[in-house]
Amino acid sequence: MPSLNFMSGEDPLSLDRIRSVLTRLEDTIIFSLIERAQFAHNPRMYQKGGFKELTDLGFNGSWLEWFLKETESFHAKARRYSSPDEYPFSHDLPEPVLPPLDFPAILYPNKINANPSILSFYTCAIVTRITRRATLALAAKKRANGIVGIEEFEDDGNYGSAATLDVEVLQSISKRVHYGKFVSESKFMENPAAFIPHILKPNRAALEKLITKPEVEKRLLVRLHKKASTYAQDIVDEPLDAVNGKINGASCKIDVDGVVDLYESYIIPLTKEVEIDYLLNRLEGLSQEEIEKLSRSKGS
Repeated sequence: MPSLNFMSGEDPLSLDRIRSVLTRLEDTIIFSLIERAQFAHNPRMYQKGGFKELTDLGFNGSWLEWFLKETESFHAKARRYSSPDEYPFSHDLPEPVLPPLDFPAILYPNKINANPSILSFYTCAIVTRITRRATLALAAKKRANGIVGIEEFEDDGNYGSAATLDVEVLQSISKRVHYGKFVSESKFMENPAAFIPHILKPNRAALEKLITKPEVEKRLLVRLHKKASTYAQDIVDEPLDAVNGKINGASCKIDVDGVVDLYESYIIPLTKEVEIDYLLNRLEGLSQEEIEKLSRSKGS
């Protein structure tokens, strides 16, 4: 299995390595979503100024933004964001305590960071869907205890636990989306001449056509549905059903279609945007002579 370690000496732009990383990230994202789905929506966590305790500290963002800033501040000190596949959601983070690692030159210099969009679609569209079952169960329990109306819905008070899992989901999605840069660099270096005319124009539609493989995307979504269906089963200790091959008593811990939709509607399109933006940046700072030399090269 290809290594995730950039210091291992393996080719970081090998398509086999990239595919391995993306496949493993599928597992990480699914398991993190399953864990987050245990808790209710808790919309207060995503509202700016929703916690007086934070405004008293001088922080005017949301609970999740504060949680991200605190978490990423520690990670920044441990030089997490010096790695070419890591991107923070927060700004003004502290400098690393440790000296920098001598990573090999992998990506072309760029400032592309899709995390604002990731945070937006996650908090506005994804959390509501994956926590729906826990939210409805919470409302039923509150009604049974005589709590009705607006107080019965959405909030279970587990702000720390839910935010911890939100951070795990967001960081995994961020790595997955930004790995589009590795995909673009690998494809570009394989055949620069195919990309350069469309970068110089520029022509986003032509670049998207070059990087898009519909059959690969279809297989990804099928595989994702199978994984989510399997991982989401809450299996009890009962015998196999010999008729349909299913496990008796298995219940689903997450909306499987919601996991697939996360990829189909958000992660895949945003990854393509990152890939295209990276390609459009790929020739910046190069002389005409260097561009012509790239055009004549046969790739790596």
